[in-house]
Amino acid sequence: MSAPTLTGTTGDAHRRAGVTIDAAGRRGRTEWAEWARAVAPLRYSVVLDGPDDPARAAVLLAQAGLGEEHAVYEHAGVWYFAAGSAVSLTAGAAEITARAGGRTWTVAADGRPLDKVAEALAALRDTGASDRHVYGWAAFELAHLLHGDPDAAGGEPLLYVMAPCAEVALSRGKAELRAVDDVWTRRIAALLRDAATPGPGARTVIRADARAEAAADTGTEAAADVGAGAPAGGRAGAPVSARAGMPAGAPAGRDAGRLIAVDGSAYRRAVAHGIADIQAGLLDKAVLSRTVPLPEGTRVDFAASYLAGRRANTPARSFLLDLGGRRAAGFSPETVVEVDASGRVSTQPLAGTRALGPDPAENARLCEELLADPKEVHEHAISVRLACEEMEAVCRPGSVVIEEFMAVRARGSVQHLASRVAGRLRDGLGPWSAFAALFPAVTATGVPKAAALAALSRHEPGPRGLYGGAVFRAGTDGSLDAALVLRTLFGHEGRTWLRAGAGVMGQSTPEREYEETCEKLRSVLPHLRFHGE
Repeated sequence: MSAPTLTGTTGDAHRRAGVTIDAAGRRGRTEWAEWARAVAPLRYSVVLDGPDDPARAAVLLAQAGLGEEHAVYEHAGVWYFAAGSAVSLTAGAAEITARAGGRTWTVAADGRPLDKVAEALAALRDTGASDRHVYGWAAFELAHLLHGDPDAAGGEPLLYVMAPCAEVALSRGKAELRAVDDVWTRRIAALLRDAATPGPGARTVIRADARAEAAADTGTEAAADVGAGAPAGGRAGAPVSARAGMPAGAPAGRDAGRLIAVDGSAYRRAVAHGIADIQAGLLDKAVLSRTVPLPEGTRVDFAASYLAGRRANTPARSFLLDLGGRRAAGFSPETVVEVDASGRVSTQPLAGTRALGPDPAENARLCEELLADPKEVHEHAISVRLACEEMEAVCRPGSVVIEEFMAVRARGSVQHLASRVAGRLRDGLGPWSAFAALFPAVTATGVPKAAALAALSRHEPGPRGLYGGAVFRAGTDGSLDAALVLRTLFGHEGRTWLRAGAGVMGQSTPEREYEETCEKLRSVLPHLRFHGE
């Protein structure tokens, strides 16, 4: 196999100089050394007094147009904001395109794009960037490649990774800023000062949305401490109308009901086919989903929708991104995988669902019903069993434990059965090995996974894209935190849509699984905000 060469604006000169990347499958970092040396280091570092409202500050930064790409990722009470692409990797089924320092590399993926990403980050660490972080996403169709069906992966990008020109860690009262130069540093510092002094528009929205914020704190797990203000300035969310806290021009009442009901009959038929597959012994569980497109011409404000939705949700992770041509604002109920620098790995399967509303007594009744429902308990148990098996494949013998089993977690408009499985990575394996073992999440796919993937291909109308995939933040220190992409607003190529699914078992009914998708869509739809209203 011939080695691919540098291409792009400076590619001809480097090709004449004989600079190539060996993509013949050799492990190691040498093939990525030239790329890693082209990555601009984060030379500037400063700690600032942070805002009282880190969520609002992160949204303000996202709305400021800093760089060509940005991401917000919330984890453990910290909102990480990243902007500007110092380097990027785009992986498809056949090849990886890497960009850094104005140069472009094309590398054969060799059917193992996650290994290539791991090697690239190791090469970056070798340059002295031992504490650099990257942000990115993995499309659901990466699952087909990982499970031996590359033809089903399609021709769209499967994985996108970006190392930012600037990164800010925002917590209450503290902002840690790192950037490639003083220009980025000064600009972001000025924006953070603005974030500390919200304008009158933000105060108006706080008052109007007070009931929604109070309603969010009715579940079995306390909501994170998220400020209520919308970003100051001319790009704030839409004015709030009198109708149930919805923004002017947003779908409400019958309109929202009609949107949620889109494709209802087709979805019920798909569920019936899935039940038949299960009863025929083809698989045990399939997570079938449906798409709700927003009307053509709808101009959703992703940043303002994220902030409004985050006030009303209690996610495990949240994110707002414009990366690799994909836009998303999501409130993830669980993680696909969490790996720390010491090699501890965990996953958090959630399966089994009931609605969650403003009435505590009704929520408690539904919680008891959930815990006593044989279908929901069985669905959860087989999901946890598969998570344990997948963890055992990459963890030290005897280290895998179920740290939590069948707790109940509030996630916006629904409550779920939740468990946590943890272990220690085997020697010689890294975070991307754990990601490959656990992706896609069993709770977005089914049991067993290969059979579930085949069922999804039969019964869903097209590729999922980001839905059921992952949004992640990873470090050159070996850490990785990957959120499952559910409860998310999506945007791509001028289209905007929502998507939701339900776990189909042999005991399922099409009507109940359809209603579960409606319950999940209500975690996002009521909180959309729009431009120009």
